[in-house]
Amino acid sequence: QVQLVESGGGSVQAGGSLRLSCAASGRTASSYHMGWFRQAPGKEREFVAAIRWTTGNTNYADSVKGRFTISRDNAKNTVYLQMNSLKPEDTAVYYCTGFYSLRGHHDWGQGTQVTVSS
Repeated sequence: QVQLVESGGGSVQAGGSLRLSCAASGRTASSYHMGWFRQAPGKEREFVAAIRWTTGNTNYADSVKGRFTISRDNAKNTVYLQMNSLKPEDTAVYYCTGFYSLRGHHDWGQGTQVTVSS
């Protein structure tokens, strides 16, 4: 079992930036990925970005490409999501997640609110 603890988030005006952090504890194998999903009110949870822990390979949703950057610090067992050029439609609860397969079991953090005002 992996525990995920998020920090960051908050409120910002459109065009601004925020950084989310997620610290992981527990045992994982080399194929473990970490990433972020988000859920806006009345909408389903959607994929945002992911990074493979060992190789650093990344994937992004089309809606955030060029604006968001996911990275990790192996020494701190922490993954980051740098969010730039934020838009009101980025408003959501952001969840840190860990998984071996995107369609398989996910470990989840508690979620953190991001609000972007126009």
